[in-house]
Amino acid sequence: MTVVPSPYAAELARVPVTENEVEVLGSTTRYWEYGEANSATTLVVVHGFRGDHHGLEPVIAQLSGFRILSPDLPGFGASSPLTGAAHDIDGYGRWLRGFLDALDLHDAVLVGHSFGSIVVAAAVADGVPTPRMVLINPIAAPALSGPRGVLTRFAVFYYWLAAVLPEGAGFALLRNRIIVRGMSLAMVKTRRPALRRWVHEQHDRYFSAFADRRVVLEAFRASVGSDVSEFAPGIDQPTLLVAAERDDITTVAQQQRLRDLFPSAELHVIRGVGHLIHYETPHTAAAHITRFVARGQRS
Repeated sequence: MTVVPSPYAAELARVPVTENEVEVLGSTTRYWEYGEANSATTLVVVHGFRGDHHGLEPVIAQLSGFRILSPDLPGFGASSPLTGAAHDIDGYGRWLRGFLDALDLHDAVLVGHSFGSIVVAAAVADGVPTPRMVLINPIAAPALSGPRGVLTRFAVFYYWLAAVLPEGAGFALLRNRIIVRGMSLAMVKTRRPALRRWVHEQHDRYFSAFADRRVVLEAFRASVGSDVSEFAPGIDQPTLLVAAERDDITTVAQQQRLRDLFPSAELHVIRGVGHLIHYETPHTAAAHITRFVARGQRS
């Protein structure tokens, strides 16, 4: 596989990072700690479906003055699957609570991207403590109601087919490079050739880094069966929504309705980008996060 240079490599190289692991619900959860170990503010970031911690590194590279922990979700990346729970919203919510408990992170700001936005919102609504919450590309409404619901229906068929095929054939279909590239082409919006090549390389490299077919299918069903709007009314913490003008999964109008469901939320819509804010406009996302967290530090 050809390695495409990251446009954020120099910025990320300046950020200290260590790799660690912790046992939670039967999963050996690998996590990466970035930034200032003695910072007064810790952020815990939860990546999206079929990704791993690499996906949010471009945003992490733009954040300074924080301690940032970025785990691979159980069953994805370098983390082993859960044995004490299913890979659904409830299971991942229990895992997030256990992860925070194991590392004594009860005052961490929680950040979730895409599928991670549902995991984080569900956990906070269930009582997982956090002073503030940040959701990037939040899944604001049922996936089939999005602006390109036909793509979601194709995805439903694709994962159904992967489930009914024999184990080996289903696993191979889930990792098919042509389909992975098609997913990447559907999501990327930037017209910058070098950035497009890097985004596609990232998906080629990390989008199929999952443990087995069961994990992916359980997580996919969770991703299309739930959304943040279910949990928003029960979340009192100040919440930042960083959404995209051209997101094919959730419209701006749906994001505005989601904002109004929270007792205390603000919405910032980044123009010209879609569901890949973390790859295409991480500087803008990080600036919104920095200002939002700083207001909590002053209060």
